[in-house]
Amino acid sequence: MRVEWTDYADMRRDQVADYIRDHFGAKYKNRFINDVRKITKMLRRNPNIGSIDPLFADRPVAYRSIIINGLSKMVYRIDDDTIYIVGFWDTRQEPAVQAAQVKE
Repeated sequence: MRVEWTDYADMRRDQVADYIRDHFGAKYKNRFINDVRKITKMLRRNPNIGSIDPLFADRPVAYRSIIINGLSKMVYRIDDDTIYIVGFWDTRQEPAVQAAQVKE
């Protein structure tokens, strides 16, 4: 399977990485980026490893999510042979507000 990031998810991932760098240092940002890469590789092999996310229960397509490093959440959906990463945020933020930002 292939993985594609939406513009929104890509932007939010970069914002979370910048926050980590600014508050915890470059070492932790690099660890975070490596964790995201590892999870992305795992998704290619087993796309259903994420839990179905109840924040998106009202949507016609199933959305799944994975917690990364305990503080970040990656939201994705599967369509045929493609995994679309559609959301990414810091789990300390209001989840319903974050979920509403996911348009795809």
